[in-house]
Amino acid sequence: MYEPGSEASPVPLRTADVARASGYSVQQVRDLERLGVTPPAARSGNGYRSYTGRHVLALRAYRGTAAAAGPVAARRLLPDLWEKPLAAAASAVNELHVRLARERDEALRAQEALRAIRAEAGGRAARRDGDTMTITELAGALAVRPSTLRFWEEEGLVTPERVTSLRARRYGPSAVGAARIVAALRNAGYRIPEVREVMGSLDRREGLEATGRVLAERLDRIADRTVALLRAGADLAAVITAR
Repeated sequence: MYEPGSEASPVPLRTADVARASGYSVQQVRDLERLGVTPPAARSGNGYRSYTGRHVLALRAYRGTAAAAGPVAARRLLPDLWEKPLAAAASAVNELHVRLARERDEALRAQEALRAIRAEAGGRAARRDGDTMTITELAGALAVRPSTLRFWEEEGLVTPERVTSLRARRYGPSAVGAARIVAALRNAGYRIPEVREVMGSLDRREGLEATGRVLAERLDRIADRTVALLRAGADLAAVITAR
């Protein structure tokens, strides 16, 4: 039977022991092994699986990482932790922190854009004609592909304010602000019809207020995920060092 603190022990564990220690069901333990979340279990002569404390650590780390970054990202990460060199494994964990920081920055910029839209609606905005971005610049700022911006344009979500004689798109302050809000909504899981409804409401006070609440909730969720990743840190470090 698994005892807390015995992760480095080579004593074999049954599937049921690992399930109890990790909080997963027996079937989930097998499924997560099949998906590569844990190292392959040893097999006895009669075909029974034999685990160790390393498998318990991997499953605990997966649970915390999935809460922070989602199950797909967690499944991609865990094999790196017990397969790759120390520096590469640590870098993979750090990338999750970077990604969350980037999402937070995007949401904060979307809030700034919303405040600018409010100011413009109230006649307080100072528009500067020189504040424009090319499609490549805006795509880079939002970490999306130029084709994504073209798709948003086709869907009526973001419209370039000027198109040069060479048909090159230019995005002014209003279009850049709209794109930041669209990006934040899409990252929050909003589908295109839902985003279109939100963007169409921004010319009304209640629409601005509702969008402000959405962005605030987005920041709260990012904060929750950041805390979850910090809590998972000890298990992630243990997986890396227990190899």
